[in-house]
Amino acid sequence: MFRKVLIANRGEIACRIAASLHEMGIRCVAVYSEADRGALHTRLCDEAYDIGAAEPRASYLNVEAILAATRHSGAEAIHPGYGFLAENAGFARAVEAAGLTFIGPAPEQIEAMGDKRAARRIAVEAGVPVVPAAEGEDPAALAAGALKVGYPVIVKAALGGGGKGMRVVSDEAALLEAVGSTARLASSAFGDGAVYVEKRLERARHVEVQILGDGRGNAVHLFERECSLQRRHQKVIEEAPSPAIGEDLRDRMTSAALRLAKAVRYRGAGTVEMLVADDGRFHFLEMNTRLQVEHPITELITGHDLVRAQLEVAARGSLPFDQGEIRRHGHAIEARVYAEDAAAGFLPQAGIASRVGWPHGPFVRVDRGIETGDAVAVHYDPLLAKIVAYGATREAALARLVAALDAARVHGVITNLPFLRALARSREVAGGRYDTEWIEREFVAGFTALANAPVPALALAAAAIADAIGADRAGEDGASIPPRAAERGAAAPFETLGRWRHPGLGE
Repeated sequence: MFRKVLIANRGEIACRIAASLHEMGIRCVAVYSEADRGALHTRLCDEAYDIGAAEPRASYLNVEAILAATRHSGAEAIHPGYGFLAENAGFARAVEAAGLTFIGPAPEQIEAMGDKRAARRIAVEAGVPVVPAAEGEDPAALAAGALKVGYPVIVKAALGGGGKGMRVVSDEAALLEAVGSTARLASSAFGDGAVYVEKRLERARHVEVQILGDGRGNAVHLFERECSLQRRHQKVIEEAPSPAIGEDLRDRMTSAALRLAKAVRYRGAGTVEMLVADDGRFHFLEMNTRLQVEHPITELITGHDLVRAQLEVAARGSLPFDQGEIRRHGHAIEARVYAEDAAAGFLPQAGIASRVGWPHGPFVRVDRGIETGDAVAVHYDPLLAKIVAYGATREAALARLVAALDAARVHGVITNLPFLRALARSREVAGGRYDTEWIEREFVAGFTALANAPVPALALAAAAIADAIGADRAGEDGASIPPRAAERGAAAPFETLGRWRHPGLGE
């Protein structure tokens, strides 16, 4: 096993990786930009090195600076986390060329699965069903392909991920415009402007399978995760197992994921993402050749540490457990806490987190990247933490998540906690009745309208509800509404409502 590992990342994932390294007795090395000087991940690691560049985000993309820090620290391996250089085949090659170990797939596997068009071809050869799609070298060819596939379609960048640049279109005119804009964005973000067109499966579920391979043709799965609660192709809340699939479909999906992993002799942790149509059929979407943001829910239902598993595969070249040792127990749900204002179009936020309070509990886990007094910079992804709850049943896990979200506090920086609280309490989430488009189709508009309602209107509505319940009942519930409260000014009604509060907007 390695004695020292450098983490080429920041924020909550760097903190998460450091936790496993410490538990294994491995020294961990952090890197940081000037904007991250003194950040939590640097404080949790044993050593920290400045890799600052003129542009803060570029620091974590500076291959030479990262390799120099690795050599200076004496680390033997590099863990890339997710984002930044995690799925960069050139970086993986540079790490190996420097005589170090890249804790992830082989460069060839990153390239093969990183190009979604190539990944689709590999999936077809492995007998894995794929979403109907069309490729072409120019807009005219893509338009012809889209007509054959059938509108609506999604224009996608061939490289990259995270939903960046994806555009849903319903006719040829919109398609031609989307092809140009997506190509420009892809060229800027991923260094390659190649795009393709994929059939849009409406009201589908997004279900992914966690796999682990040894690089020699052996692989295991750790079941599936439900990731359909999304906004603009960005996941918001994930859970495991999926409430939407039965054992037969689960077996077929996990078997398909293993066929794909074995076809490329996959090494390390990866995720096979699929769409489940409303007719119950599943289709391969893409493969992420890295650890996923939502990996904690898989760890909680299986009891296996995926970061430890990555390290063991990288160090020893063999799987740390076989399929028979992987069992599924209970249910886990994760909510992503972002520094963004959900009521104002989810605009990213920045500032100093003047007071931070993360929830505690025997079945609650928080993977966080900030504590009280830490700065939230504008330069990076606004993900601050993941709040994860486990229960013997889905109902128990969801109830714990709701309570944990209520207990979470981040002052000084606006977060999406009110949005998450409202979302976790919705009837559709409670019943598992949602798809990848549901948040944008049915939830966001109502939340935004309520969040932006004038304070006096909200106060009067709450007062009217309390009055309708009755004075005796209201008193029992902790509300107190003195007579003529409205005469004390527009803000006064809120002050008199005691413990009354809206479940999504908070106190």
